[in-house]
Amino acid sequence: MTLPMLSAEPQVITVGTELLGEALDAQAVPRTGVDWRPPMPGTADDLARVLADPRRVRANETAVGRLMSARPQLVAVRPAHEVLDLPRGTFLHAGPPIDWERASGPMRGALIGAMLLEGLASDAEEAGKRLAAGQARLEPCHHHRTVGPMAGVVSPSMWMFEVRDAEHGGTAYCSLNEGLGKVLRYGAYGPEVLERLNWMGEVLGPVLRDTLAACGPLDLKSMIAQALQMGDELHNRNRAATSLLVRELAPGIVDAAPGHAAEVLRFVNGNDHFFLNAGMAACKVSTDAARNIPGSTMIVAMARNGTDFGVQVSGLGERWFTGPAGVPDGLYLGAYGPADANPDIGDSTITETAGLGGFAMAAAPAIVRFVGGDVSDAMAATRSMYEITLAEHSAYQVPGLDFRGTPVGIDVTLVARTGLLPTVNTGIAGRIAGTGQVGAGLVSPPASAFTAALAALAEAAGS
Repeated sequence: MTLPMLSAEPQVITVGTELLGEALDAQAVPRTGVDWRPPMPGTADDLARVLADPRRVRANETAVGRLMSARPQLVAVRPAHEVLDLPRGTFLHAGPPIDWERASGPMRGALIGAMLLEGLASDAEEAGKRLAAGQARLEPCHHHRTVGPMAGVVSPSMWMFEVRDAEHGGTAYCSLNEGLGKVLRYGAYGPEVLERLNWMGEVLGPVLRDTLAACGPLDLKSMIAQALQMGDELHNRNRAATSLLVRELAPGIVDAAPGHAAEVLRFVNGNDHFFLNAGMAACKVSTDAARNIPGSTMIVAMARNGTDFGVQVSGLGERWFTGPAGVPDGLYLGAYGPADANPDIGDSTITETAGLGGFAMAAAPAIVRFVGGDVSDAMAATRSMYEITLAEHSAYQVPGLDFRGTPVGIDVTLVARTGLLPTVNTGIAGRIAGTGQVGAGLVSPPASAFTAALAALAEAAGS
């Protein structure tokens, strides 16, 4: 009797490492490749328990569905003390909770600048001493429905974008964008920084308040969807989104404040990142819609404070799971180099959490000129993120991938099973307080944040 294996054409399946597959390809042998990776070390038992949780599939469908169905709208611009009930001497910051002792250089610089802005110290030395003595209260932005780029420091007198979810009813906030270079969010606090912030408080904020009162609300979800078609990824490239926002605001600015219209429009139009902060609040209100769904393994926040990188999971409430923040790999400004860089910082990873930023790099090939790499790297980054996400965004689409939706809904179990970590593109802050921005690049979160979250999910599944 002739064995089929000897008489028929062989059917070859290769699993895991590509070494054997490449050898077969060189010999023109047809094969089926299976991209298999072992799970992250030490996660097998936790994975088994979480994957067996009968609530998980339905909970994740609900979570990612709520995220995608959110309809963020820019409804107002208002001062922080008014919308956040922020008392004098309390400051919000980016990332998980941290105190002055563990704060990085840019975080300390931004807090010093905020102390000077609020008149709580006469100079930087006095501000530093007061902060070291615990004479200011520090709380994470995320604990107040807020997100802040880079150091993310919010003080009572700063003006905030107010974004409301027209579908689920949530609200989120973010400060106004200062521009690039020596700015508070990168830890700079010199006279030019404070002068700009004072102008933003005295002129820009009130003008935008009056403008939105007359012409708002503005559909941010639609703007983000359009900007993706125009070459933005909505984290480090916001040129198209800013242009769309200016187009909506400009007539109202002229009507609301003719005496200040020229300077306001010049400032906003000259800052390609002006939309970023409104977009971050849009992402925050969208991911918040997916919070607190028992059994869900979906990430609803990723954030960094310059020392720690932290994540929050839908099914685990307000708990943070952290690991050490890494130093981005990227392009540096002028004579700056890796030795000048602070570890990753900022709440702007809320964009990746919502399916934008590093997850949408295929929509923005020009971003590689800002963060490094080449166009193929941008395409590969987006494609790889489909492996750790629950869905393709129904509204945010990538033209270069035949209008495929961006990967959205980071699943802790998929991260653990594949060993792939979320792709994040980011600005790079100087590690010494007062330096400002030194570059931009890509960074990977610490695996330990995700394995810790998985362990907590396993414990919850077994309780």
